[in-house]
Amino acid sequence: MFTAKKSRLALAAAVLTGVALVAAGCASSDPLAPETDAPAAGETIVIGSQAYYSNEIIAEIYAQALENGGFEVSRDAFNSGQRDAYIPALEAGEITLFPEYSGNLLQFFDPETTARTSDDVYAALPDALPDGLSVLDQSSATDQDSYTVTKAFADENSLVTIGDLANVSTPLTLGGAPELAERPYGPAGLLETYGVTVAFSPTADTTVEALLANTVQVANVYTADPRIQTDDLVVLEDPEGLFLASNVVPVVSGELPDGAAEIINAISAALTPEGLVALNVQSTVDQESTPDIAKAWLTENGLI
Repeated sequence: MFTAKKSRLALAAAVLTGVALVAAGCASSDPLAPETDAPAAGETIVIGSQAYYSNEIIAEIYAQALENGGFEVSRDAFNSGQRDAYIPALEAGEITLFPEYSGNLLQFFDPETTARTSDDVYAALPDALPDGLSVLDQSSATDQDSYTVTKAFADENSLVTIGDLANVSTPLTLGGAPELAERPYGPAGLLETYGVTVAFSPTADTTVEALLANTVQVANVYTADPRIQTDDLVVLEDPEGLFLASNVVPVVSGELPDGAAEIINAISAALTPEGLVALNVQSTVDQESTPDIAKAWLTENGLI
């Protein structure tokens, strides 16, 4: 009789304890706080980056924004090297999310592509990517070849696009790496696409210095180069697609957890060409840390 009574009391106590634990688990620290759907446990988003400071900054922006949204993030795939190294990891699902560049990514999978402009390249990506890989919204920010001039030269000659160079009355010299002379977007492509005639000077690592010294009037400079900001340069628009467009675009392996894509797309919408250059200046000139740069940008843009 005593044993049965004791067993009944123990069972009742266990039930009450279980109810209390469930109630405690369901309760919010703020009883008035709205209910939210937390990311599913164990869904770690592995973010990768190239071994390149500018790409790592973008990856860190992705990581901090997702963490702020309640997602678990891994940075173990930062500094993963070049495409030959990290694309197989993406295809295998070992990396979930990677900041890429649209044109270079397209050419990796479709070397014969004829897409050149930003919209055409982005439209071609879904068919070119292997099963299991997809892209989210692309950013207006780019990291690609360009023809660039000093602001003073642009103002003096009313230059906005590459084609405007055809209206410059003085002789033009183009500066860039020696191989630019034979590239399809070099002097011959410039003449064929825009009707612009230039002499060529192989300025290599001194291209920006030659531009500032007016030894060359047009320079082949990457659009995310920090010197565009620090040396007050102007990237000429390329409406005819002389250069392969390479916009910053997030690549996803498989599917992201619910709500994650919206966070990344908001980053792409906010990241501008000038903004990417400014981030690179903070890294190379101001010597700020990547996490600090990312946090400040996200805060300034109202994303965290």
